[in-house]
Amino acid sequence: MSREVRVRFAPSPTGPLHIGGVRTALYNYLFARRNGGKMILRIEDTDSQRFVPGAEEYIIESLKWCGIEIDEGVGYGGPHAPYRQSERREIYLQYAKQLVDAGWAYYAFDTPEELDKLRSEAEAAGKTFAYNYEVREKLATSLRLSKEEVEERIARGDQWVVRFKMPENEVVKMDDLIRGHVEMNTSTLDDKVLYKSADALPTYHLANIVDDHLMEVSHVIRGEEWLPSLPLHYLLYRAFGWTDTQPEFAHLPLLLKPTGSGKLSKRDGDKMGFPVFPLFWTSPTGETARGYREDGYLAEAFINMLSLLGWNPGTEQEIFSMQELIDSFSLERVSKAGARFQPDKAKWFNAQYMHAMSAEQLAPYIQPILKAHGVETTDERAGKAAEIMKERMTLVTDMWDLTSFFFVAPTEYDEKLAKKQWKGDNPAMLAELAELLKGIEEFSKENTESVVRAWIEAKGFSLGQVMNTLRLALVGAGKGPGMFDVTEFIGKEETLRRIEAIIANLKPME
Repeated sequence: MSREVRVRFAPSPTGPLHIGGVRTALYNYLFARRNGGKMILRIEDTDSQRFVPGAEEYIIESLKWCGIEIDEGVGYGGPHAPYRQSERREIYLQYAKQLVDAGWAYYAFDTPEELDKLRSEAEAAGKTFAYNYEVREKLATSLRLSKEEVEERIARGDQWVVRFKMPENEVVKMDDLIRGHVEMNTSTLDDKVLYKSADALPTYHLANIVDDHLMEVSHVIRGEEWLPSLPLHYLLYRAFGWTDTQPEFAHLPLLLKPTGSGKLSKRDGDKMGFPVFPLFWTSPTGETARGYREDGYLAEAFINMLSLLGWNPGTEQEIFSMQELIDSFSLERVSKAGARFQPDKAKWFNAQYMHAMSAEQLAPYIQPILKAHGVETTDERAGKAAEIMKERMTLVTDMWDLTSFFFVAPTEYDEKLAKKQWKGDNPAMLAELAELLKGIEEFSKENTESVVRAWIEAKGFSLGQVMNTLRLALVGAGKGPGMFDVTEFIGKEETLRRIEAIIANLKPME
C-alpha cells in the first residue's frame, strides 16, 4: 500500500512572508493536491529572540489570499495538534534525551566566552574553528565528564545544550527529488546544537525532524538554503530509528534578483519599485513594506506568475488557473538553477487576468475604490465601467484613474487639450450638438452614434474635431473609451449637463 502524501509548510514568525516562502508553500500545496494528499501549516517559533508579533497572523492571511488551502495546522486544528512548536516544548526534550542515551548526542556546558576564545585561537592559527570530533572530548561535555558531574551540573542549574555527535569520516548518501543523488563526508560537518536549556526549546534541526515524523510528513519540499543541513537530518532519522518512514526531500531553487545575481530581497524591491511580500506589512515598530495585494495585483495572477519561477510545465502555456497548476505540477520539472524575478512579467500576468474578467468579476474590485472616493453606485454599473476600460488596466489600482469620469463630472479641463479644442467655432458647434442630443429619445450607444454621425456628415464637420471637443466636455482630458460608450453610460441628462458646464465655465482659448 502506498504512503499517503503529507506535506508541510513550516515558516518562522520572524516578519512578513517573503514571496520565496509563498512559492515554497505553493509548490507544497500543488504537490499535495496533485497526489490527493494533505497540506499542513506548522509555525516554527522556537527562535524566541527573532519572534515578531503579528507575523503568524500575517502568514495565515497571506496563504488565504493566495488561495493556498490548509488541511490541518495552526488556525485549522487536526489530529497532530498542537502545530505551533512553542506549544510542543515537552516533546522535544524527551527526544533530545533519547539521542543522548543512545550515544548519538551529548550534553555540552561550554560558555559563549569559552567558545569565542577557541574561535579566536583558531583564527590566530589561520584555521576555521569547528565544534566537531577534534574538540568535543576536550571541552566540558558529557563525553569527558563523569555521569555524576553531568547530573550535578544540570541539577545546580548550569546552562547546557544537547549537541549531535557527528560520526567521524563517514560518507552520508542522500537523494533529492530535484537535485538527484548527493554525498557528503561527515568530517566536514560540525556537531550542531539540538536543544538549549536556556530557553527550554529545541533548534530547527531537532524540532523539524521530530515534528515531521510525528505528523507523518511524507515529503519535505523546502528552499535550497536547507540543503547543507540534509546530511544531519538524514543522520537524525537514522539515530531515531525512523529511516523506514523518513520523508523524501526536494530542495527548491532560489528566487533571484532581477539582475540574476543573488537572492531577491526587500532592498531590491525598494530600489526598483516592486513588492517582495504578498500583503502590506506594518512591523510592531512602525516599519512598513509594500504588498502585491495592496499594489493592485490579483491573487490568481500573482500565484500564476510565482508558479513559473522555478517550474516549467513543458509547454508554451503561460496562463494557468489554480486547478490547471495542480493538474500539471510535478517536482521533476522544477529547475535546479535559481529563477530570476522579473517585475514587468508580474505586471504582464496581472494585465492578462484583468483583461479576461467579466463585469461581474470586476465589480468587487472597483467598488471599494469608488466608495473610497465617495461614489455610491450599483455593482452592475461599477462592473460595467471597469469592463469598458479593462483593456487599458494593468493593476487594480489603475481603476479610479481610468473610470472616474463615468461617475464624477470634470471640474477642470486638461490645459493642452483645451488649447487645441476649445477655440474658434468649436464651442458653438458643441452647443449645436447639445440641441441635437436633446432630441434623441433612445440614448443607446448605437442610436446616438448613428444620429450624431449623420449630423456631422450633413454639417461637413470633421469627426475628430467633434469627438475631441465632446471628450473635453465629458471627460475633461484626452483619455477614455469611445465617446458613445461614455454618453450611453452617463445618460442623456448628465451628457447635456456636462456640455452646459463647459460652455458656462470655460472661456474659449484665443
